[in-house]
Amino acid sequence: MQITTIGIDLAKNVFQLHGVDSKGRAVLRKRVVREKLLALVANLPPCVIGMEACASAHHWAREMRKLGHEARLINPKFVKAYVKSNKSDPNDAEGICEAVGRPSMRFVPVKTVGQQDLLALHRVRAQLIKTRTALVNQMRGLLGERGVVVGKGVTRLRAALPAILEDQGGRLGPLMRELIVEMSERLRLSDERIKRYDLKLGQLCAQDQRCQRLVAVEGIGALAATAMVGAVGDARQFRNGREMSAWLGLTPGHRKSGNREVMLGISKRGDRYLRTLLIHGARAVVNVAERRRDARSVWVSKIKDRHCANVAAVALANKNARIIWALLNRNDSYRPAAAAGAPAASGARLAAPRCARRGAPKTSSVTPLHGCARRNSSAESATAPASGLKVRSRRGGGER
Repeated sequence: MQITTIGIDLAKNVFQLHGVDSKGRAVLRKRVVREKLLALVANLPPCVIGMEACASAHHWAREMRKLGHEARLINPKFVKAYVKSNKSDPNDAEGICEAVGRPSMRFVPVKTVGQQDLLALHRVRAQLIKTRTALVNQMRGLLGERGVVVGKGVTRLRAALPAILEDQGGRLGPLMRELIVEMSERLRLSDERIKRYDLKLGQLCAQDQRCQRLVAVEGIGALAATAMVGAVGDARQFRNGREMSAWLGLTPGHRKSGNREVMLGISKRGDRYLRTLLIHGARAVVNVAERRRDARSVWVSKIKDRHCANVAAVALANKNARIIWALLNRNDSYRPAAAAGAPAASGARLAAPRCARRGAPKTSSVTPLHGCARRNSSAESATAPASGLKVRSRRGGGER
């Protein structure tokens, strides 16, 4: 019988295959080493190949597609329900084969080489920042043991180091002074490397039209724009902006049984790094919203007054995520709204958020540079879909 569906349990060196025909009967159970996997798959008729979205999965999916197969990646947590009995490579491959054939299964889009390279740049930069933070904390701890207390943050330590090293009061012995000098040099080198990565990301952002459309949105800078393009590409895997926002973990979680539904905080699903960039960019907008009178700033200020700055930042990040989906999916440009009370630009397709239907302004404006609030002087414009975020009251679990 001809094989129609194959499940592959990926690994570093040894791979397990499980194939079935059109009637679901197992016709292939094979274990192969890494060097022989592509040769085996190349001799098979075109079929659906399912794999878990794990390490090296995107590479193998691209190679399978070159051979004429339809490669699909599945979140490992969705495969677990289809694994029978004890965990083993044959059982895992069979579970993947069963899961990939489900009509309601959700799949992970296969990333291109360019997307993975862009995300790799972000990962290396994030690791450098993590290492620098650990170095700063160690230096503050060692200095604290000598009675030299420095406030939190790399900026404060950087400013205090010259005075600490010039202090002749005897609090630092010769050996400790030598250690602090060496650690200061490591800190300087880390700062230079992080700055080089920031410049590289800025150059990549300037060269990509998609990133240029995203940075026109207030609260989206070069870091967030390049990270989003690297993660979702054209965002066509999402049917609408809310799906993308939910994928980022910016929508409320909830529990429902019968007629009782409890709304929770944001679900925090998905990539924490992307969510962090969006929320930090939104905080920069929230900090200056009270000094502006455009529609978006008025909307943010009202949420901040009713709740707090953190809730307003998450609500704006949710809105920005939906705008990002519209810009990437429709290849559109951002159209900032007019100031509050001014007529909207002709042709703008704007959806009213919940608060707008209660009388608040319905549009959004202003654009940032590297996540900072800054009015855009260009004529570029874009669709600004509403966030629709359900914001919980402080006093209870209900919506407002």
